[in-house]
Amino acid sequence: MNPASQRQSVFDFHGKPPLLKALPLSLQHILAMIMGTVTVPIIVVGAVGASLADKMALIQISLIFSGVSTLIQLYAIGRFGARLPAIFGVGFAYVPTLTAVGAQYGLSGILGAQIAGGVAMMVVGLFTRHLRQWFPPVVAGVVVLVIGLSLYDIAINYMAGGVGSADFGAPINWFLALATLLVVLFVSQFCQGFLKLASIICGIGVGYGMALALGRVDFTPVLNAPWFTLPQPLSFGLSFHGPAMVSMVIICVINSVQTIGDLSATTVGGMNRELETRELYGGLLGNGLCTALGSFFGALPTSSYSQNVGIVAMTKVISRYVLALAALFMLAAGFVPKFGALMTTIPLPVLGGATVMVFGMITVTGIRLITKDEMSSRTITIASLALALSMGVYAVPESIARFPEVVQLVIGGSPIVIAALVAFTLNVILPRRSLADEEAEREAVEARLSEG
Repeated sequence: MNPASQRQSVFDFHGKPPLLKALPLSLQHILAMIMGTVTVPIIVVGAVGASLADKMALIQISLIFSGVSTLIQLYAIGRFGARLPAIFGVGFAYVPTLTAVGAQYGLSGILGAQIAGGVAMMVVGLFTRHLRQWFPPVVAGVVVLVIGLSLYDIAINYMAGGVGSADFGAPINWFLALATLLVVLFVSQFCQGFLKLASIICGIGVGYGMALALGRVDFTPVLNAPWFTLPQPLSFGLSFHGPAMVSMVIICVINSVQTIGDLSATTVGGMNRELETRELYGGLLGNGLCTALGSFFGALPTSSYSQNVGIVAMTKVISRYVLALAALFMLAAGFVPKFGALMTTIPLPVLGGATVMVFGMITVTGIRLITKDEMSSRTITIASLALALSMGVYAVPESIARFPEVVQLVIGGSPIVIAALVAFTLNVILPRRSLADEEAEREAVEARLSEG
């Protein structure tokens, strides 16, 4: 590739492709994450009983800080930021803790506890070069694998119409979802060049057009949203409560493991290399900084977006210019609510049909990470036990119903927590034996048996 072409390549992190080529690729990332960014504050507002005005303000500031957090990860400010093609935004993993804290202490209690959580993330980032040896490919791979598996129910619920919808599971919802999925599959496998890279946006475009024709698109959010607003600092206040801060610190530290997994999946799946230590601690420091600073404006805690990791792994598009356009869109959507409201008109079945394959790609990336280690009995034990326990408890939450509420929320709310704890612990305590060591042991046993 000549230097001029490389400078414009979407497959080069520093590449700056033409705007008309970059925009559709950027839009794929926006569509994959914007519903999550909008949904989390809506859930939290419902849990704390806040007003419609508070709901709109939380959505607005969540979009703004999602954009800020992503830009920091792409370009970095000193040591803060990974300089990797990653999208960061308000994360679903925090929802159980946020709703529990909010129900007891309100929005001010959430935001006060969030400062402690953000600081905890930065502490993890500062010591990550010493901790890196405790997170080999098998540990990071298990976390990535479980992240992918835990997203399937989100995709299926979207495809069926969204949990709580009046027509959940209706054939029309599955028709839209499967039509979208088939377009994504066809374009990604049978088309070439730029069109192949834009398979997700092609699928969403066709699905959205069909939904419009069937009268399944509601433009009410666009009509009701204002044109321009500015975030107000400390508009929700800050309050500090010990139990809330402990809960938030725990989930933020655990989420740091998910960030490690997502960043590892980004470099392995999109860049065909291992995650570097500088990128790892920069990502954690940047995420912790945004989480702590966001508290003063009402932004909820941020994390890496696994669905966008899947897009990077599937398309191999790693140009930070492409992802920066997505970040700028989120900023614009935050300051101009009508802009962001338009994106929320995409029916959930269309989004589910477009993202289910992306979630599958995350799972496969996790498997690739695990198999980078020798598939010794030690590696297999770590991966299988972490997978069995995490997904088992996730499937049967009643199994920990008699545990303290905080434990239920932290462990039962996400299989990622159990997977990370089990994989990390086993990696520390199990004796390190390579395939060669195991083969030597077998030969020694066979020799003793033959002699006997």
